[in-house]
Order: sequence, then C-alpha cells, then structure tokens
Amino acid sequence: MASEMQSSGMLTREQLFHLFERFATLTSQPDVKKRILDAVLDKQEAVAVTTTIQEEIFVEMGVDPRFGLSCLGKISTVYENDQDLVIQFYKFLAKEEMACDEAELGEEEFAEKMHYQQNIQEQQLEMLQHMRKFNLDDQSAILEKLHKQMENGNYESETSILSVEQMEEIIQRKVSPLFAVS
Repeated sequence: MASEMQSSGMLTREQLFHLFERFATLTSQPDVKKRILDAVLDKQEAVAVTTTIQEEIFVEMGVDPRFGLSCLGKISTVYENDQDLVIQFYKFLAKEEMACDEAELGEEEFAEKMHYQQNIQEQQLEMLQHMRKFNLDDQSAILEKLHKQMENGNYESETSILSVEQMEEIIQRKVSPLFAVS
C-alpha cells in the first residue's frame, strides 16, 4: 500500500538539500534542457516547466507537490538562522533562473549574459579582496555606501561594484580630524 504524501509541517533541512541537489542535477541534463526549450518554443513559460520538475521531485520524495512548493516560500523565514541552507536556497533559485534564461534567450544571448555575469562577479571579488585591506569600521562604511548605491540603482548588477578609488574616497570622507590617529 502506498504511503500518504507529506502535506503538513515544514520540509526538513535534509529534504530541502535533496530537492536543491536533484533539481540542479536534472536541469543540467540535455533531455531536461530540451524539455524546457520545447515548452518555450510552444509558447509556454519556462518557469512553468521548472515548477513542474520541482513538483515531480517532491512526488519522488513522498511530499505533496503543492505543500512542497508552499514550503519553498517559507524557507527564508523558517530557516533564517541557517546560513548554509539559505545560501543553498538562493543558489537553487539562481539555478532555476539560469535554466529558464537558457531556454528563453537562445544560445548566443545566453552566452553573452553568462559572460556578463561572470565579469560582474570577478569585479565584485576584486572589490571584496581590496576591501578586506581596510579595518572593520571602514569596511562597514563601504558596505553602507554600496547598499545605498544598490538601493538607488534598483539592485541592478552594475550597482553592486565600487572601484578602488570610490572605496578610498568613502574612507577619506569618513575620517574626521577629531578621530584622526596621531
């Protein structure tokens, strides 16, 4: 006799990690990529296909798909203190977005977007490496300025970067003669 599907409570950390890993594996396979692309070519939303894939994984796990999807909407709240899980959740969301973009944008435009994203990430890494040379108060001032810049720029990727000169300018403005070290 088939067991009943889980439909109450909250998904466990292990269940969520399994979902994230299985989804990443499936969406990397050529037949699944083709499934998403075929849906887009058939004028369907790519996200509808990725949601269906998630539902299929939930069924494999013995979880009611509607319940499983509702749990995804609660992860940031229920697991707010579990940094590893929240990071994996955001990677999962990024993987879903990437699978959709790959199908919707076409090969050339998708490759351009990936190159652009990689370039932004490299610039962010350089910025963070340089920022680590400053003391914690200076780092806080830089992050505060970066946050304001991103907020004002509607969180577009380009707004997540400060140049070395901009960081040094933030620190120089922060320094007051009253707090200067002799």
